[in-house]
Parts: sequence; structure tokens; C-alpha cells
Amino acid sequence: MPTVKINRRLLNRDKLEAEITAEAVRVFAECGYEGTSIATVAENAGLSKQNLMYYFPTKQSLYQRVLDEVLDDWLARMESLAAAHEDPREVLRTYVQAKLKFSRENPWASRVYAMEVISGAPLYGGQIQNRVVPLVRKDIEVFEQWISEGKMAPVNATHLLFAIWAMTQSYADFSAQMALVLNRKQLTKKDFDDAEKVIVDMVLAAISVPQPLSGDDGR
Repeated sequence: MPTVKINRRLLNRDKLEAEITAEAVRVFAECGYEGTSIATVAENAGLSKQNLMYYFPTKQSLYQRVLDEVLDDWLARMESLAAAHEDPREVLRTYVQAKLKFSRENPWASRVYAMEVISGAPLYGGQIQNRVVPLVRKDIEVFEQWISEGKMAPVNATHLLFAIWAMTQSYADFSAQMALVLNRKQLTKKDFDDAEKVIVDMVLAAISVPQPLSGDDGR
């Protein structure tokens, strides 16, 4: 029985922390780190400031949790790029789809991360250096392997990734501007579907291995 009570208490804590971070993501995205107060997050979460600080003693600890969750999700999607045995076209298609899905379903999280990076990553640079850089290098090694095997055109793999990040994340970070251009309040699922087709076509065109002309024997 005590074990059941402890497990239930842990589940309740996890649920409450998830609710707090969900509210914190929105506030950090709207106000930035400096403009966010623990009191505002607590009020939005329906808690007292003291109650919230029992789970997150400082604003920085709450901010760290928010960015940890964003980065965990992002890196989980990046891991699929390191599948060297797969067709690079399908790997990159799946990656673009996953990145756009994240932008559509988690726009506030994407904006918090973008704001931290734009400001020079003063509070999270170490995590990015330690967690993102090694995985990016691993993915680039796979791209270079594909290139050496003739499965992928000889492109700069680092800048290919930068381009994919920019194209997909902009649909979260700059969605307000896009919606204004499209003359609507917010982007629709069709907008994301249309974006996916364009981005995937561009990426696949960039990595496409030129086919020899008919009758060309390769000499």
C-alpha cells in the first residue's frame, strides 16, 4: 500500500509539473526570460507563487526545464537522420515532416528556443554545445557516407541542415507574419501541408544524384 501511495504521489507531481511547464512555455515565448515572472506563470497555472516554487525554486530552473523538454523533442527527431542504412531521400523527407509537425503542434516551445538562441544562448549555450553539436556531427558523418556511396549529391551537409532548420522552424517562429501575408488569423493545416511539399521538393532536389544522359556510357 505505501508503494501505491508513493507512485500516485509521483504521478500527481509529474502531472502538475507538466501543467506548470505548459503555462511557462507560453509566458516565456510571449514575454522573454527577463519579462517573465514566476507570479505570472503561477497565476496562469492556477497556483500560488509559493506552491509553484515548491516544484521550481527559481525562474531559471523553470526556464531550464522548458528548454530541456524542447531540446529533448528536437534531438529525438534528429536521431532519425543517423540511419545510414536507410534511403537518404526517405530519411530527409521524414525529418522535414517531423520538424514541421513540431512547429505546428508546439509553436510556443519553438519560439522560446529561438529567443534564447537569438539572444546568444546566455543561459542555455552549454546544453546546446554539449548535446546538439555531437549529434549534428554524427548526422553529418552519415550524410558524407551517403555522398561517398553515390546515394546523395555532394552538398555541404552542415548548411543543408541549417537550411532545413530555417525553413521548418520559421513556420512556428514567424507564423504571425505568414498569417498576415495569407490574410488570415493563423496558419492552417493545409498551409503546413503545402509547406511540406515545397520544402521536401527543394531538399530532395538539392541531394538528387544527377542521372547520366541516355546513351552516356560514363566515359
